[in-house]
Amino acid sequence: MKIRYFDHAATTCVREEVLNEMLPFLKEKCGNPSSLYSLGREAKRAIEEARKKVALLINCEPNEIYFTGGGSESDNMAIKGIAYANSNKGKHIITSKIEHPAVLHTCKKLERQGFRVTYLNVNKDGIIDLEELRRAIRNDTILISIMTVNNEIGTIEPIYEISRIAKMYNITLHSDSVQGVGHIPIDVKKMGIDMLSLSGHKLCAPKGIGALYIKNGIKIEKLIDGGHQERDKRAGTENVPGMVGLGKACEIARIELDRSMKYLKDLRDYYIDEIEKKIPNAIFNGSRNLRVAGNANFSFKGIDAQNLLLKLDEKGICASSGSACSSGDSSPSHVLKAIGLSDDMAKVALRISFGEENTKEDVDYLIENIIKAIRELS
Repeated sequence: MKIRYFDHAATTCVREEVLNEMLPFLKEKCGNPSSLYSLGREAKRAIEEARKKVALLINCEPNEIYFTGGGSESDNMAIKGIAYANSNKGKHIITSKIEHPAVLHTCKKLERQGFRVTYLNVNKDGIIDLEELRRAIRNDTILISIMTVNNEIGTIEPIYEISRIAKMYNITLHSDSVQGVGHIPIDVKKMGIDMLSLSGHKLCAPKGIGALYIKNGIKIEKLIDGGHQERDKRAGTENVPGMVGLGKACEIARIELDRSMKYLKDLRDYYIDEIEKKIPNAIFNGSRNLRVAGNANFSFKGIDAQNLLLKLDEKGICASSGSACSSGDSSPSHVLKAIGLSDDMAKVALRISFGEENTKEDVDYLIENIIKAIRELS
């Protein structure tokens, strides 16, 4: 049976060009970048070349990119790093109710350590209220952390407007852009972002590699002690193959971004139109316009989402009911609850996230089997 994969927001397959770039550093070019001999120096050069490629994608300086183990580590490094480094100035943080668990759970931990966190509401499209953000700012606010793109409903937040407010009050702005980098244009300078998290496995690089952009001049406290790797911000022997792979994936994303966005948007809009036409009681979640190209999220009233996913899986279709990081949690999605859905409707959501390998024929097959599955489960 052919597998049709529609869960690219959870993870992506490593592209062949990325794998080919990595392979030498898994085999013959195995030197430790901290070593002085030629194999070590070659690995060090490869890391710095990868750093340049990541920096080019988001328009920052190479020395503002710090490699990490993935998006969750980048979020932790940014939020805790700022909190610990600035606790003498203030202990108040602002975020939103629809952030990724890596942000929300980090904030909850900081609350247990004496910090105060304001969780902003969002409207029915999943977008924060800028006036509520202004009202939430206090004299002791040290950080605003708002995601660029939501991982469940694909909503794009008004980061540029948020950054203008942050700058007005001299507050550091962090954005979890794991779902944004490589999928929408990101320019940290134009957008006014001080810190940004990204993850390799969301843009066809391997799992276990990510990066954190830290604007020059921003001081954070490091979380991992040991050696002096990553300019003394993150100790530990570097994951050279992963870094090389992430660099290559960012290079490809930069070159192909415009074409890829149009292709995925066409697939997404076709899927949305067909579902709304053929399943009239389907409820579309999130903004139709302020949305990343590859994401579509519907709730199907009266249908158990887990059973729907199993029915689709029987037909070789991979999809999701929400964030992959929340799998195994039977509680309703915090994102869907935040945009106003009832517990029942939040539990019957189907997230489809398209990728380059998907075709219109694949989407037709998906739609056909969603309709069949709903009939069988009704």
